[in-house]
Amino acid sequence: MTGCVADRAYTVRPYTPWKTTDEGNRMNENGINSLEDVQTSALQTLSSMIRSFVDHLPYIAGCIVVLLLTWGLSALLNYGGSRLLGHWHKRESVKELIIRLSSIVIWVLGLLLAAIILFPGLTPSKALGGLGLVSIAVGLAFKDIFENFFAGILILWRFPFERGDFIECQGLEGKVEKVMVRMSYIRETNGELTVVPNSFLFKNPVTILTSLPDRRVMLMTGVAYDVDIRQAVKVITGAMETCGSLTKDKPIQVFPKGFGDSSIDIELAWWTDSTPLGVRESRAEVVTAVKRALDDAGIEIPFPYRTLTFKEPLPVTQISAPQ
Repeated sequence: MTGCVADRAYTVRPYTPWKTTDEGNRMNENGINSLEDVQTSALQTLSSMIRSFVDHLPYIAGCIVVLLLTWGLSALLNYGGSRLLGHWHKRESVKELIIRLSSIVIWVLGLLLAAIILFPGLTPSKALGGLGLVSIAVGLAFKDIFENFFAGILILWRFPFERGDFIECQGLEGKVEKVMVRMSYIRETNGELTVVPNSFLFKNPVTILTSLPDRRVMLMTGVAYDVDIRQAVKVITGAMETCGSLTKDKPIQVFPKGFGDSSIDIELAWWTDSTPLGVRESRAEVVTAVKRALDDAGIEIPFPYRTLTFKEPLPVTQISAPQ
């Protein structure tokens, strides 16, 4: 249809709908059918999973039983292993290492058996192959942990210190309370507990203070230059012989060592209990006895002093006090 309004031409086209009613109904039906298919598929999948889980329950129960038996056998070994190896004349750390390695072997075998029961298609060869791949990946990811693990094994196997020994390592001094596979517990002399990675003890020099029951202790003292050195040595030796903390079957050594700034230096050496407390008690007893003996003998332990010498005479003028 064509018309003219206000000198302008226009054309009227008939209205055509975007989709017919039949086409819209077909699309709605397709959408409903698709939703019903998704629901049906989800229900079927869930039902299949539930049936599979129920069918797999005997395997899960068997896996749990194997894990419980493994835990019980490992706990029994840890509890009774020390009694079984009690009459074996070896270091305690070696016995503890054997018990821990045996416990690790039991757990590895138990986990492999549990995996084979839980997954029926898994064979021992496949399980060991998978374990090898997993061990490589875990070893790369936890390198420091495995380093401490192997260091702990070597410490338990080869190191000469035992639980209860006093050690010193890189400024850390204390009593070894426990040596585990990955770390060690050191109780410092001030009562604090320090947890040390085993690689720290393995890589650094370790001084074992209680390797022997007795340890030699050294102390420096001094006497004035006008004192008879031989008489001073006799007085000091006699004073040390009266101390009860000294080891009687070890010698007492007193030697003049050198010329100090204000005294003749004398070195004292003796043997006593190797524990830190024993050393401190013995040192205190020796210092007290030597000081008393030198005072009774009239021998001076001089304070530091200086002698000043002038090249030219120094005039001295006495000033009288004001009245």
